[in-house]
Amino acid sequence: MKDFVLLQLMKLMPTHAISRFIGSLAQRPVSRQFIPLFSRVFQIPVEEAEKSTMEYGTLNEFFTRKLREGLRPIATSPYAVVSPADGRIAAFGEIKEGQLIQAKGVTYTVWNLLGMKESEASAFEGGRFMTIYLSPRDYHRVHAPVEGQITDYSYIPGTLFPVNAFGVRAVKGLFAMNERLITFIQSSAGRVGVVKVGATVVGSVKVGYSKEAGTNIKAGTLVQRQLPSAIPVERGGELGFFEFGSTVVLVFEKGKVEFEDRIHEGLAVKMGEQIGQLNK
Repeated sequence: MKDFVLLQLMKLMPTHAISRFIGSLAQRPVSRQFIPLFSRVFQIPVEEAEKSTMEYGTLNEFFTRKLREGLRPIATSPYAVVSPADGRIAAFGEIKEGQLIQAKGVTYTVWNLLGMKESEASAFEGGRFMTIYLSPRDYHRVHAPVEGQITDYSYIPGTLFPVNAFGVRAVKGLFAMNERLITFIQSSAGRVGVVKVGATVVGSVKVGYSKEAGTNIKAGTLVQRQLPSAIPVERGGELGFFEFGSTVVLVFEKGKVEFEDRIHEGLAVKMGEQIGQLNK
C-alpha cells in the first residue's frame, strides 16, 4: 500500500522539470559549498578522486569526477568482459522469450528497452543481460565492457521514476519506461547494447562520442543515429557519464558471452573488473 501511494505521488510530480532544475543548480559555482556535506552524507571515497574535494568548481563537476590514474585496472585477458561502472549487480541472466528480469516476478522486454521492433531485437534472444545500479556514492562514469567500435546510438524519451529499490519494486517495466541513452558497440561479442537509464534528479547523461546525444531533453523525441564513421573504443574506454545516479543495463547477443560463476545479485563491482568472458 505504501509503495502504491508513493508511486501515485511520484506520477503527479513534474520529474523532468525538477531534474533539470536540480541539474542546473548543481552546475552553478555556489553549489561547490555543498560538496563536503554531499561527500559525508553519501560516504563518498573522496581519496579516489582525481583532484582534492575543493578543487572542483561545482557540485556537478565533483559528482562527475574522474578517478586517480591507475585506480581501476582493466582486466587484461583478450576474452574479458568488464564491468562498465562502479555499482551493484541488481539482476543478470539469459534473455528468454525477449524478457529481462527487473525483480522477482517482474520482467520487461528487450525490444522495449532498446526502442526496437520485436523482429529487430531477435539477435538478443537467448543472449545475456546484466543490470548494474549506481548509488550516489559511486563513481559515475560509464565505460565500454568490450573492445570494439561505437556504431550508433539511440535516445529514447520516457519517464524519470527513481531506479532505487522502491522504483524497481513499484514500477513494472521501469527500465523500459524511463528515458535512456543506448550506445551500440560492434565487437567480437557481436552487437552490444550499453543502456544508460535516466532517473529522478538525473540532470542528464552525456557521452564523449557525440555532442548531440544526451537525455532529459525538453519535449524529447526518439532519436536513432548512425555515426558518420565508427569510433574505435578499447575495453574499459570511457563512453560517458551520469549527472547524478542511475543504472546501466548491458545486453549481449546469443552465444557470445558467459558471466563469471562468482556473479550474483547484490555483488559490488568496480569498473574494469572482469564480470564475464567472450565465448571463444
